[in-house]
Amino acid sequence: MTERAPLTRTPSLSRKLSAIAESATLKVDAKAKALQAAGRPVISYAAGEPDFATPQFIVDAAAEALHNPANFRYTPAAGLPALREAIAAKTLRDSGLEVDPSQIIVTNGGKQAVYQAFQTVVNPGDEVLLPAPYWTTYPEAIALADGIPVEVFAGADQHYKVTVEQLEDARTDRTVALVFVSPSNPTGSVYTLEETRAIGEWAVEHGIWIITDEIYQNLVYAPDGSDAPVKAVSIVEAVPDAAAQTILVNGVAKTYAMTGWRLGWMVGPKEAIKIAGNLQSHLCSNVNNIAQRAALAALTGPQDEVEQMRQAFDRRRRTIVSELSKIDGVEVPTPLGAFYAYPDVRGLLGREWAGSTPTTSLELADLILEQAEVAVVPGEAFGPSGYLRLSYALGDDALLEGVQRLQRLFAS
Repeated sequence: MTERAPLTRTPSLSRKLSAIAESATLKVDAKAKALQAAGRPVISYAAGEPDFATPQFIVDAAAEALHNPANFRYTPAAGLPALREAIAAKTLRDSGLEVDPSQIIVTNGGKQAVYQAFQTVVNPGDEVLLPAPYWTTYPEAIALADGIPVEVFAGADQHYKVTVEQLEDARTDRTVALVFVSPSNPTGSVYTLEETRAIGEWAVEHGIWIITDEIYQNLVYAPDGSDAPVKAVSIVEAVPDAAAQTILVNGVAKTYAMTGWRLGWMVGPKEAIKIAGNLQSHLCSNVNNIAQRAALAALTGPQDEVEQMRQAFDRRRRTIVSELSKIDGVEVPTPLGAFYAYPDVRGLLGREWAGSTPTTSLELADLILEQAEVAVVPGEAFGPSGYLRLSYALGDDALLEGVQRLQRLFAS
């Protein structure tokens, strides 16, 4: 028997995937849950998901779908025809864009839609303009498409909204796409019609793809002094000509408290959707049919509970902004959408608190968790240091108690 020579090298792993960081928001949330399981009274503002139960009529539709054997079989990779028709109706109603169902792909949550959107329009070395603060997944999804994220930062003084002038300064001959998110995760900022139109017209002028994430478009609130919620105007409604170079990402997770159902979608020009569909046909095929039936019920059923959840978020929004603003050194632009507050905490850095002197928001978040047993996500997860993200998608009592702990920790 021939003796086998010893191995001379260790098998390697993918360099591309090895460079991808774990989701910072999920990491903080997991740490908070581990501490809670160990008996510590941690209050977590980390998770970006509603604390409400999925409305019962949606659950009932899923239960009914379990009795139909057709749902146990493969279905079209792009999604159930009835669901794609319902998404087309929602897109017209809420985004002002009339599309054919063939321009829609149903995905496993909004994250898959984001991933596929960048895979569809980005080639190696292409640059993608990424307004910051940004959701932590965007730069990683761009990198997975071999693109280069180019951050364009807007601070609290701009209510975290970038301008056309900033985008133009960042544009190069390698710029192929722009990420546009309104309402924003992590800041809750909502662009006005005029701001949205200006950015859309700029993108059309320069032939730049727009990836617009509209998953929070139905969670909007009234500004101070008004009773009417603002409208999150879609960029394709503000600039109809932009539709030919825009991919819209959306889903049922946030509006309908369906984060765990994993149901999202992408909408775009037929040629872009065709190649994204080819990718999905090999990546995962069709999304779980029971979740698709549940999403169909969500989009076509009564919207009363959606409005009740929105009103609850609005109440919590007012509470968290009011209470955070009482802390000296904290600046809190009032969010008009989503369910996040994004305070500027640079005024707390470089000062001693409970025997420690944090110099970054990452160090500050660690201090807050250890001393106040409150979990927040540091600004480093979304762009520059000096900020914190707090989700107010948690119960009223816990929300108030958590901020009061911060007030006690940072009392002068």
